[in-house]
Amino acid sequence: MPGLANRSRPPTTFPLRLGTQPMSHNSITNESETFEIGETTVHRLGFGAMRLCGEKIIGTLDDETAAREVVQHAVDCGVDFIDTADSYGPAVSERLIGEAIGDPDDVVVATKAGLLRNDAGDWIPHGDPDYIRNQVLTSLDRLRTDSIDLYQFHKPDDDTPFEDSIATFAELKDDGFVDAVGVSNVSAELLDRAREQVEIATVQNRYNLHDRGSREVLEICADEGIGFIPWAPIDGDDLAAHGDLLDEIAVAHDATRRQVELAWLLERADVMLPIPGTSNRDHLESNVAASRLSLSDAEVRRLTEAAA
Repeated sequence: MPGLANRSRPPTTFPLRLGTQPMSHNSITNESETFEIGETTVHRLGFGAMRLCGEKIIGTLDDETAAREVVQHAVDCGVDFIDTADSYGPAVSERLIGEAIGDPDDVVVATKAGLLRNDAGDWIPHGDPDYIRNQVLTSLDRLRTDSIDLYQFHKPDDDTPFEDSIATFAELKDDGFVDAVGVSNVSAELLDRAREQVEIATVQNRYNLHDRGSREVLEICADEGIGFIPWAPIDGDDLAAHGDLLDEIAVAHDATRRQVELAWLLERADVMLPIPGTSNRDHLESNVAASRLSLSDAEVRRLTEAAA
């Protein structure tokens, strides 16, 4: 049964720093290990598509062609797990993914429902069953698919019983609208309640080097073989609080701070599925290159203990 990772591998060094050398179209390949989501095997280092939208994740970027090219390039680099949500834009991120890659059999596209947006950029929980049933139809259309690979309840809604929202996701799976169900922003107790109604394939909670608030949920996922998707896998607080340590390890591997953070997440647990996001092709390649970075046991331990 999967658990928190404790692999022994020697450190490796290689040219990773963004901008140190030209990168050709196919020079970067996703070398992360794999994980099964439903019946599909994906590489554990994925791509978060939230940044394909405008400021405050509202509206569009100035260059949508470039945004679509980033999605396609992620797939070309071996990224086969893409995460989005109907609230990103809203609707913008899903549409761009559908336009860029359609519905390939070898890529898992995960999306989410359960948050409303407004022009102030607020994120408003809305787990009403009728709303979710409406949203799955719009997501299917934008993603150009007949069934959503992974459909996640974005955030519990205090105004709607949690069981009612989860039951709706279970019904959508039974009816063939979605292949697998995930939850997001949940406690250990809510995860247990969700699992009483439907098989939970993944949990997406905030988790990074500095913020380990979801440690208990991660441990449950590791014990039960549930994928754990850390949102905000790289955070400014990480760099502020642990910059010296990150710099020390990055220099030893000719890497960047962010690549070290991603490599640490991949080492943290076999079920960890980081989804660093960007709308920039070079940043995408730098993130994917982190899958080649092998930290030593001592480096993993130092990073793990840094904010324990």
